[in-house]
Amino acid sequence: MANSGFQLLGYFLALGGWIGIISTTVLPQWKQSSYAGDAIIMAVGLYEGLWMSCASQSTGQVQCKIFDSLLSLDVHIQTCRALMVISVLTGFLGIIVSVVGMKCTKVGDNNPSTKSMIAISGGSLFLLSGVCTLVAVSWYATQVSSHFFDPNTPINAKYEFGTALFVGWAAAILMMLGGSFLSCSCINEDRRGQQFYRQSQPSTAREDELLSETSFPD
Repeated sequence: MANSGFQLLGYFLALGGWIGIISTTVLPQWKQSSYAGDAIIMAVGLYEGLWMSCASQSTGQVQCKIFDSLLSLDVHIQTCRALMVISVLTGFLGIIVSVVGMKCTKVGDNNPSTKSMIAISGGSLFLLSGVCTLVAVSWYATQVSSHFFDPNTPINAKYEFGTALFVGWAAAILMMLGGSFLSCSCINEDRRGQQFYRQSQPSTAREDELLSETSFPD
């Protein structure tokens, strides 16, 4: 019963992390820069993500432009795009596989060993998804920091961490925690099953010896 609770906890943590990963992927606030002109009414906020860049004015008007060319983008943006797409796909596969492998579902209930291995595979997919997100977000944050502290970067061209980076870090942690809970609960269950089998094996051997002596007396 406790293992089922750990599996459900891990599954819902990973599900929340997967939703956060999707939000991180589509949000344009990976980095942000705010500056003001000579008048407050000219204040402009600049945001940039993996797919588009946006500018919001103090009047409330927001204009966004999708990146036209893929090859003209920086290497770290292209790599972060690929990692986030892989993270979303592996997280989706992990959700499907984990539903099949959890003890609280009836699919594959006749073979507990296979069901446990499927659950471990789902947890591994969650871990892979979390690691991809963590690498992408951390790498992007490193690039933002290096440009911010570069003395050759103009003041109006310096960016800071956007909201999407913090959402991505939180989502990666949730995803890895969920995958760890799901995998560890199944591994501990398999170990207990093997230990029980080893303890019961000597008694079975003694019963076989008694049966053989009774069947073939001297």
